[in-house]
Amino acid sequence: MTAAHVTPDPTMEAINAAVVRAHRGDVERARGNLLAIWHDIGVAGDALHRCTLAHHLADLVDHPAESLMWDVRALDAAHALSNERLQQHHADLEVAGFYPSLYLNLADDLRRLSAFSAAADQLAEASRHLAALSEGPYGDTIRIALDEVNRMVAEGDTSRRDSAPGPRSAGRSRSPGRRA
Repeated sequence: MTAAHVTPDPTMEAINAAVVRAHRGDVERARGNLLAIWHDIGVAGDALHRCTLAHHLADLVDHPAESLMWDVRALDAAHALSNERLQQHHADLEVAGFYPSLYLNLADDLRRLSAFSAAADQLAEASRHLAALSEGPYGDTIRIALDEVNRMVAEGDTSRRDSAPGPRSAGRSRSPGRRA
C-alpha cells in the first residue's frame, strides 16, 4: 500500500507523533500523550481516531488485560468506521484490511490471559478476514503472526511473542493497517 495522504488531520498527526515517540523508546510519554488524546476525542469521537489510537495504545500497556480493553475499543471503532471516512485520510486503505490484525490482537491478548478457547475463536475470525489483506510485507507479517499465535494457543503458551511489535516491557502485538 502507498500512503496516499488526502486530508490533513491534526488528531491523526498527534496520534502518529505519539507512536513515533514510543518507537524511539519514550513509552511513558507516548502512553500519556495517547491517553490525553483519548480524553479529548472520547468514546463517541471519530471512529478513525478511536480505532487508530486504541490499536496503538494496546501495545503500550503493561498487562494483557489492559491491552485487551484497548483492542476491544479498536475493533468496536473499526465496526463504526466507513471506507469513505478512512479514505479521507489515506485513499488506498479499506476498513476490511484492518480486521485480520484487530482479531489477531484480540486472540493474542486472550491467549496471554490463558483464555485459549476464546483466543481460538478470534484466530478463526482473523483467518476469515485474511482475503482482505494485500500481498506484500504487511500481509506477510500478519499471516506469520497468525501462524505463531495459532501455534502458541495449541501449546498453551501464555508468554509474550518474541515477534510482537512494541516495547519489550509493554503490551504485545499490533496495527490496523500496519502492525501485527
